[in-house]
Amino acid sequence: MSAIKVLVAEDDANIRTGLLDTLESEGYKPVPAGDGAQALALYESEKFDLVLLDIMMPGRSGYDVCKVIRARNDSIPIIMLTAKGEEVDKVVGLQLGADDYVSKPFGVHELLARIAAVLRRSQPKPEPAKKAAKGPVRFTFGETEIDARQYRAKRGRKSFELTDREIKLLHYFHAHPDDVLGRDELLNAVWGITYYGTTRTLDQHIAQLRKKIEPRPDHPVHITTVHGVGYRYSPKPGNAKN
Repeated sequence: MSAIKVLVAEDDANIRTGLLDTLESEGYKPVPAGDGAQALALYESEKFDLVLLDIMMPGRSGYDVCKVIRARNDSIPIIMLTAKGEEVDKVVGLQLGADDYVSKPFGVHELLARIAAVLRRSQPKPEPAKKAAKGPVRFTFGETEIDARQYRAKRGRKSFELTDREIKLLHYFHAHPDDVLGRDELLNAVWGITYYGTTRTLDQHIAQLRKKIEPRPDHPVHITTVHGVGYRYSPKPGNAKN
């Protein structure tokens, strides 16, 4: 079996060298890029299995690179590298299609665990019908009208775009009204494979989804948290608590 090929886009030479050494020692085949333009050029000329993408790079940012890659390939795993505490970076990266993020400074074991997790999720596997995150083309979610084919939604006079994973989350919640859904179950349904790493990616997607479909995102009534377990969708919230 050939080594897994990883595009490593990082403008800091010290961090880039450390990433290359770590990946090579674990049997991966890393290919370095010092900026966004070089990363895209390499992506166009070679075939990769995974992309490690720093956000703040000269020329073309990690955001730009992520958007271009995701527009051309909706399945290649992308992990964003972001400065610690920059929440907006994480959110924008996920909205553009990143699969996960790692905050700098990061430990070797954490990085390798995240890489292993996204690679497992990216492998095509048959999904049992019971777990499939499919649903109707048009449906109502709380007070929001969803058009899954157009990836759009409307709540009152406000219209907005939805991502593929947001549609899948909405479908799965819609199919299980008032049920308590564990984080692992949701990750399995939406990402298509049992999840072994962090659940923060799911939580970030839920936070962004609430901003779109909840009347008051800071006090959600439709997608509420069940602490220590996961989430619940309440079509007609009564006494639901977050």
